[in-house]
Amino acid sequence: MTNNAIIIGSLSMDLKRVALGYHRGSENMARRFAQEAIKRKEEIKISEVKPYLKKFIKSLPKMLSQEDKQKLAEDALTYSVIFQNYTTTQFPQD
Repeated sequence: MTNNAIIIGSLSMDLKRVALGYHRGSENMARRFAQEAIKRKEEIKISEVKPYLKKFIKSLPKMLSQEDKQKLAEDALTYSVIFQNYTTTQFPQD
């Protein structure tokens, strides 16, 4: 697995925690993991990812700054699944 795959996989987990935090009403936890997700976004070598994924990576800050927390939680979970699927299909386990 490449470094990018590890970062994208970690980003997926951060976004899943954002979704769970907002869904459970734990906004402090959700905000903390949203900040972690933004930091991880900066670690990704964008030139090495597929074009469709670039769109999601670039729109991440806007998605995480939505006012409607229920919509934010749904979008964070969707992004999480997209990133997770990318890592499992692009970098399959041996």
